[in-house]
Amino acid sequence: MTAARTTTVPGGPVAAELPFFVYGTLLPGEPNHDLFLRGRTAGERPAVLPRALLYDGPGYPYAIEGHGRVHGTLLVAAPGIYGELLGLLDHLEEFLGPGHPRNLYERVVRDVELPAQGAPNGGESVRARAWVYLAAAAVTRSLRTGGVLIPEGRWTRSSPSGDY
Repeated sequence: MTAARTTTVPGGPVAAELPFFVYGTLLPGEPNHDLFLRGRTAGERPAVLPRALLYDGPGYPYAIEGHGRVHGTLLVAAPGIYGELLGLLDHLEEFLGPGHPRNLYERVVRDVELPAQGAPNGGESVRARAWVYLAAAAVTRSLRTGGVLIPEGRWTRSSPSGDY
């Protein structure tokens, strides 16, 4: 991964050009990957978000802080379109700004783990900082009291209620 750069994004302050960790409908092969990411990424690698749990939602999952691991993909924006991609993903994830009461997700910076490329099983993983969309506070409270946990932290459309 390359060092983070900074850029001014529409409607917001200067933000770090970090890669994005995705774990649901933006995964390769899922419907939103083609709609939002096709032609907008320069690289995609399997990755894991440690210290997180994955819950089922209405056709898409929610990750929250917890004692588990969430499997997904680390995406690097294609050159020159970072601000556009950030805006598209913020809109998709209903992120209106840090701590906004109507957020569905909060966009936060977390460390993710990337399996070492070409290493035999058990090889060292590499860490990278990335933007991650975690469930907003109200959603998290609801999930903790009555949500459906996705075993193994891997979401697919065949997860407990992954139907659209």
